[in-house]
Order: sequence, then C-alpha cells, then structure tokens
Amino acid sequence: MATETRILAQADENKMPLSEKLTFGFGNLAANLMLTTASSFITYYYTDVIGLSAVIVGNILLWARLFDGASDLAMGALVDKTRSKHGKARPWILWMAIPYALAMILLFTSPDFLGSTGKAVYAFVTYVIALAGVYTATMVPYNAMIGTTTSNPVDRGNLSTSRTLAGFVGAMGVTAAVLPIVTFFGGDKQAWTWMAVVFGVISSLLLLLLFKNSKERVIETTVAVEKVPLKTNIKALLQNKYWIIMILYMMIGFISSGLGGINIFYAQWILGDPAKVAVIGILSFMPIAVGAVFMPLLLSKFSKKIIVLSGSFVMLLGLGIIALFPENFTMILVGLVIRGLGIAPGAVAGFAMLGDVADYGEWKTGIRSEGLIFSAGTFAEKVGSGVGGLILGVVLGLGGYVSQGATQSTEALFAIKAIFAYLPLAFTAICILLILFYDLDKKLPEIAEDLKAKRVNG
Repeated sequence: MATETRILAQADENKMPLSEKLTFGFGNLAANLMLTTASSFITYYYTDVIGLSAVIVGNILLWARLFDGASDLAMGALVDKTRSKHGKARPWILWMAIPYALAMILLFTSPDFLGSTGKAVYAFVTYVIALAGVYTATMVPYNAMIGTTTSNPVDRGNLSTSRTLAGFVGAMGVTAAVLPIVTFFGGDKQAWTWMAVVFGVISSLLLLLLFKNSKERVIETTVAVEKVPLKTNIKALLQNKYWIIMILYMMIGFISSGLGGINIFYAQWILGDPAKVAVIGILSFMPIAVGAVFMPLLLSKFSKKIIVLSGSFVMLLGLGIIALFPENFTMILVGLVIRGLGIAPGAVAGFAMLGDVADYGEWKTGIRSEGLIFSAGTFAEKVGSGVGGLILGVVLGLGGYVSQGATQSTEALFAIKAIFAYLPLAFTAICILLILFYDLDKKLPEIAEDLKAKRVNG
C-alpha cells in the first residue's frame, strides 16, 4: 500500500526578509493584469469591439467561469500532490510564467474570418484557456504559498497585505492605462491585442521575479501511514464550516467585482465621457491600497472578524452615497473613496483567514490541504466574477442595451445605473450576514497549541 503523511514544521522561523514580503505581491500584480483587465474591459471588448450581443457575452462569462471554478478545486488537489525541489506550490509559478503571457494575448484576439457564431465560440474557448486554465494553474499555487511560505500568523498577515497592495495597485493601473494604451496603438481591434501583449510580457517578468525571491518554509516529510485519498480530502473540506463561510463571502464579494465591467458603460452613457472610466478606476482601487497599508497594525490589535465587519459597514456607507447620487460625478467619487476604504479590511484579512481555516481543518479532521483550502480564493474570485459578468450581461440585455449603438433607451440607461449603483448594496449586506457566523478567531490560540503538541509528538 502506498503510504504518505504530512509532518509540517517551519524552517528558518522568523527569518523571512523584507524583500521577500514585498516581492510576494508581484504575483497578485500579475493576477490583476489579467483578471482586472478581463473583468473591467472584456464585456466592452466583446460587445462594442467584436460586436457580440450583451446576452451572449453574459452567457459566455458564466459558463466559462463554471469551468473555471471546477478547475480551481482540481488545481488545489494537484498542488497538494506536487513534490519538487522547489516545494509544492512555488514551482507552478515558474512553470506558468510564459504560458501566462500567451493566454493574456489569446484573450484579446478575435480572427476576422469568423462569423458571429464563430466569434462567440472563439471567445468562450480562449476565455476558458486563459482563466480556467493558465490563470488557475498560476494563482491557486500562488495563494497557497501564504500557507506554505510561513506558519507565523504575523508573517501571513504581512504576505496578505503585500498581496493586496500590489493587486490593487495593478488593478488601479489597469483601469487607468488600458484605454490610453489601446489609443496609442490605433484604437482598433488590433490595438486591444497589442495592449494584451504589453500586459502579458510584464506579467511573465513579475512571476519570474516572484519565483526567484520566494521560499517555502512549511516543510513536509513522509512516514509510513495510509495515504489520504482525494475523496477524503474533499469530505474533510466540506466538514470545515469556516471554509464554507469564507468561500461564500469571497464569492459574493467577487460578484460585485464582476459588476465592475459596467464602469466603462457608465462613464460613456451616464456621465457622457468614456475617459472618466480611468478616474472611476483609480478611485475604486487607490483607497483600497491606502487602507491596506494600515491593516497589519489593525490586525495586530483587533480580530479579523471585527476588522472585516467594520470595513463592510464602511462599504455600505460609500455605496449608499453612490446610490443616492447616481449622476453626480463628485458624489460618485466620494462614495467610491469611502467604499474602497471599506473594501481594504476584507481584501487583506480574507486570505489571511484562509490560513487560519487551514489550521482549523487540520485540527478538526487531522487532514491539512492548503491547495484545496486556498483554491477557495481563486474559485470564489472567478466564479463570483463570472456570475457578476452574467448579471451584467443579463441586466443590460433586459434593459435593451444595443451593442455598438449610437444611443440607448431609458430602460438601458436605468439598467446601467442599477448595475453600477444599486446591486452592490445588496451583495454587501449578504457578506455582512455571512461574517457574523465566523467565530474562528477566538479559537485560534487553543488550535495552535494543540497542533504544536501533535507535531512535536509525531
């Protein structure tokens, strides 16, 4: 009988250099060069550049993201089985660096010889390759590295902060830079492909630097015990109530992110100036990056639950301002700043909480699966934003939005307002309800002591 177990121990305790903490964020910077570009501009690219209908685009995004979500869980299991001299999560960053750039380019290409049906099929296939394939094979291991790089809760919080800051800097840069880059290359369909080439090359370089300057310190050794099959791992995962809470919380949060594709439509049709999408993007993400700077200090003083709940109520305030003044650009910007400050706590603490969830799962079931646990992050990210993309397309379709139209109906304009200003309020309220059931923070000291004793005793 094949035998394997995992005896985890931290090597080089408290020796993680500052440079490693900083460059850890490069992974999420690369992630946002693909994901934020897709979330913010792919609907516009498919409708107003390629010419597909909004309803078709919504369905493409939903079904592609369902494939995507399944691939996350499969990739999480694969990471848990990976053994190499570089670790189990880190080597995937090296292996995927070049394919990542190629996938980015495929995402923003559409052959001229295809008809409308062919273009829709091509869009679906390339979206699945890019997001369900290459992005998943890169970002599930990357997220798992929070658990394999260190077992120190403070260091995990620092890595999560670096991840969040770099990610939102990337997201902010994407929303500000995409249209100017497209304009620089001529503003036509081919210009979108060249934009993807630029972002793809930058992403590959970031991933290679991340790999070079990282190290897995949570070491696994093997002894003769029965190997844990995948079915048992998944069963243990479903017994982890905090994993279920977190995956739902993150998924609903990313549904709101998926609605961000409406920004360019909002700038064009409600505010009357497509260029304002850059300002909307910057003020959507800059406050999150600013707020994330203060998260390590807050995490050292307050529980993650309190921090996330407090941020969620701040989000509600900002979203309420936007909903009350949907055509007042100044008030929209004020609301975006407040909302962004409220997003920061959940954005930083969420992935640090998954590290705690992994500890709880090992304590409760005796099985530790960072790959599957942290796949919740990318699973929620992609399925949530896929559902958000579907909602975006369906609501635009119900409102009668006309792709490449010179004008839009009153119903279509209301649909754009609803997606931008009203629906995020409801999703934030649901997130608050979920976090109210998360009470793991107060159990962590006992769990940490029990796990330490088990590892010492073998």
